[in-house]
Formats: sequence, C-alpha cells, structure tokens
Amino acid sequence: MKKISQTLNKLTNTKEFNERYNAIRKEILEDENIHRFLNSHSSTVTKEMVDRSLVKLYEYSSQSKNCDKCPSLEGCINMMQGYHPQLILQKNSIDVRYERCPRKVAADERKRHERFIKSLYVPKDILGATMESFYQTYVSEERLKAFEKAMIFIKKIDQGEKTKGLYIYGSFGVGKSYLLGAIANELADRKISTLIVYVPDFFREMKSSIGDQTLNEKIDMIKKSPVLMLDDIGAETMSSWARDEILGPILQFRMLENLPTFFSSNFDFEGLEAHLTTSQRGEVEQVKAKRLMERIRYLADPVYLSGDNLREKGL
Repeated sequence: MKKISQTLNKLTNTKEFNERYNAIRKEILEDENIHRFLNSHSSTVTKEMVDRSLVKLYEYSSQSKNCDKCPSLEGCINMMQGYHPQLILQKNSIDVRYERCPRKVAADERKRHERFIKSLYVPKDILGATMESFYQTYVSEERLKAFEKAMIFIKKIDQGEKTKGLYIYGSFGVGKSYLLGAIANELADRKISTLIVYVPDFFREMKSSIGDQTLNEKIDMIKKSPVLMLDDIGAETMSSWARDEILGPILQFRMLENLPTFFSSNFDFEGLEAHLTTSQRGEVEQVKAKRLMERIRYLADPVYLSGDNLREKGL
C-alpha cells in the first residue's frame, strides 16, 4: 500500500490541481481589500507569507465586509453572525480578526437603549423618538420653547444637578408623548435610566394586581425609577383609590427624594386639579386633589405644546 503522503504529493503535483490552485490564488489576490492590505504592508509581507496565509486570505475574501453582502443582521452570511473579518499581521503570517459589523453595532446600541428605557403600555414609535426629529417637525414658538427646556433638563441631569421635570400639556396629537420618548432616548445615550408609564393602563393593572399580591412591588419599582415619565395623566377614569393609594404615594416619595418626574396631559394644572377633585363615583374631594397638585407642581414645570394634530397628518 502506498503511503498517504505519496498519494497527496502526486495529487498536488498534477496539472489540473496546479491550474486550479493558481486560479484561486489569482482571484484572492485580486480582491480589492486584500490588494489594498498587501500594498500597505509591502515592506513586510513576502510571497512566502502570502502563500502560507492563502487559506486565511480566502476566508477573508469569501465573507461580507461592512454588511455589503448581507440582507440583514439575521441574514448575515459570515462565519460569525454580526461580525466581519479584518486582516492583521500575526508574526510571520497574515491572519483574520473578527469585529462587530455596522448592523451588529446598531443592534447592540438599541439593546443598550432598551436597558435604560423601560416602558409600560407605551407605543414603539414613542420609544424610537429623537430630539432632532421633534425639533424638525412643524416648528412653532411653543415647540421651540419645549425643546429648549427639555435640552436644559438633559444637560443638568447629565451634569448630576438636581432639577425639576416637565409637565407637558396641550391638545391631542401635538407630540407630548413623542417628546417624552425623545427625552428618554437622550438620557439613555447618557446611561440614565427612565421609566415611561401610560397612566390609564397603569391604573387598570394596579387594580388587577391587588389579587395577585404584586401591587406593592410594582408601586415600589415606579416610585424609585431614576427618571419617571407619567404619560397622559388625566385620560384615566380617576377613582379615589387610584388617586390616594397609588398616585399620591408615588409622587410623595419622588418629591421627598427629589427624583426627576415628567408628565404629559391634555389638561393644564387647573384642568387636572378639577379632574382629580371628582372621582368616578361623583365624590368631590378638593383638599386631596389640591394636595396632589402641590406635589406635581413641586416636581415639574409646566410646558405648553401647541400645533397641528400630527396623528391626523400620519406623523
């Protein structure tokens, strides 16, 4: 029986093999990125190094760079999903190192944002809001003032200063919730956690949580959030229990701890106080409503937002 080495040597010395080898070698070396790499290291890289590293060079050339051959992150064709190859010199050979591709970097950034922005019942488009987009959409004097106050808050909180949140009010569809989402994303860029809560659905969940004994746990999470945003307060059907046992303790805790708190509402302060005064059973309790409004005024400065109804315009 012939030795394996003899058989392999015979195979590799055939004309057909040599022609195929040279064709593959030529194709690899004509790769634009490989050609550029070899030229930039021409004083170091020798023909022998190239021949020794041909398998690595082929590995590099056959994969997508900067997502140029991939339809999506999930459809990545590379050996390691979300990572693309980079050529490096390793001692006396050329090697391949894998780094995150642009789509992987963007996906990781979104996940990082998600860790800093938690939400309860808030639409996804709100969570994707940006201050730049808010600024560019139907600019008006009131929107510019709201933008400026939001940026002042972001700057102060980023510098570690204690500062009040904003009570953003105005008619339907002018971008109040969107502005909250944009502020939350700016804070996420600065690694500051935010919790956005859609108030009407939140109160409904709190009521159902009485039976499963998770009420206090959920209230505690909201009370202690580094930045809390209560979206659409006043849109709920207010009960004495929700006002006095849920909203009151949350705001009281945040007032005592000076924790930044934001609100959005269709009501101004006077309108919200009237809403809080009368419960769904028709009970009129002005003192309790005034006490709650004192906490809201302490926590947030009013910001009026006007403009066209962006929802009707499909924005």
